[in-house]
Amino acid sequence: MLFLVKLFPEITIKSRPVRRRLVRLLRKNIKSVLQAFKEQLRVSGEWDLIEVEIDSAETGPEVREKLRRIPGIASILEVRKYPLPDFEGMLELAMEHYGEKLRGKTFAVRCKRTGRHAFRSVDVEAFVGAGLKRRTAAAGVDLGAPEVLVSLEIRHEEFHIVLQRLPGLGGFPLGGQGAVLSLISGGFDSAVSSFLVTRRGMQTHFCFFNLGGDTHRLAVRELALYLWMKYHASHRVKFVTVPFEDVVREILDKVENSQMGVVLKRMMLRAADRIALEVGAGALVTGESVAQVSSQTLTNLAVIDDVAENLVLRPLATMDKQQIIDLARTIGTEEFSRHVPEYCAVISDKPTTKARPGRIEREESGFDFTVLEAAVADASIQLITEIAFDEDSGADEIAVTSEPGPGDIVVDIRHESELGALPPILRGIAESQLLHIPFYRLRGDFEGLDRNTHYLLYCERGMISRLHAAHLKDAGFGNVAVLDST
Repeated sequence: MLFLVKLFPEITIKSRPVRRRLVRLLRKNIKSVLQAFKEQLRVSGEWDLIEVEIDSAETGPEVREKLRRIPGIASILEVRKYPLPDFEGMLELAMEHYGEKLRGKTFAVRCKRTGRHAFRSVDVEAFVGAGLKRRTAAAGVDLGAPEVLVSLEIRHEEFHIVLQRLPGLGGFPLGGQGAVLSLISGGFDSAVSSFLVTRRGMQTHFCFFNLGGDTHRLAVRELALYLWMKYHASHRVKFVTVPFEDVVREILDKVENSQMGVVLKRMMLRAADRIALEVGAGALVTGESVAQVSSQTLTNLAVIDDVAENLVLRPLATMDKQQIIDLARTIGTEEFSRHVPEYCAVISDKPTTKARPGRIEREESGFDFTVLEAAVADASIQLITEIAFDEDSGADEIAVTSEPGPGDIVVDIRHESELGALPPILRGIAESQLLHIPFYRLRGDFEGLDRNTHYLLYCERGMISRLHAAHLKDAGFGNVAVLDST
């Protein structure tokens, strides 16, 4: 199968050296994401598009879905490629691929052409369109709103029949815009802001301030894993956990009630500055939206940012809550965030909306900054691929198998958006042996399953399934393991 990867339009308006660099970076990222198929994969292209060819039609749908998640890609065209024929040959090929699809439907022919030819694109459209109308059972031509679009592309001496056109993620190739550190809490806002900077080509490391509670920490890890696996898999990123319980306790003891929210945010930015230096990030990312809550007024944000040495990016600054939730639904993080437990350790009765620098500095004058220094020193910095296997997750004690045994039931815990292409490891499993329970419903639904049956959890990379298997085992379910072929 052959896919034509079209570039995000903003890439095409860059200078020649920048454009060429970004295309090469995108090609490298595609190869990295499709590493599992490298024996049957060819990736080429230098300037205006990238060709991705896979030998196996069986794995084509899985490749197509992975391409749709890679930043920098505007659209993906599944095509059949031929040497450039004459007009009669073009019509015959169009008949072969579209003849039956036009039965009883209106259609239009669209041709895009690159290179020097003795004919125009409209000449191809008129000839092929007239031939299809004459030789098929189509309902007629409709240039405005056709039911079927016959899409053709001519690239120099090649002729492409476009079988399917799918939208890509857009944005810039990862690694082309430097690295950032995203402050992630697990809620809708921080998940969406992390996605938006990733889409813009920024390598996105994650920083979680643990205010207390293992349940919250594990849920945020899972969300970060999902974002990385789905949209960031071409690059290694780090997940940082900062123990902030003592900092919160110090704020509660030393800071006046109405000023606590602003002071907490300032302490987080101070810590994030130090961590950004360690992970090589040049900016901080937060999920704040102007006026969404009391701490996010322009006045308060200015006072909060005053302590940051790094640039602070706020991708959601002008978005309202419903827009953010809608985008979370689109990228697949809505259910993650909806089930992340909230931990509100610092809640003011009457929080200030107009923090004054002098007042905040006086409040902080009694704060013991050695507590903040200790929190930063005790921060855990891990590669995100390691967080499913560290000693406190319990995942290293979970049994893993590459093939179901007799009587095993496989539970596919992938998100609904990932179910389009069935992976090879699941294709031979009988329907009676396969359940789909998305990760966010697993804990509740698992209690209703037969405790005498052995269940194997499956996810794309085996990481989220390990975390969930460990959670279930800790909850007293001994009948769970992981299915993983990696």
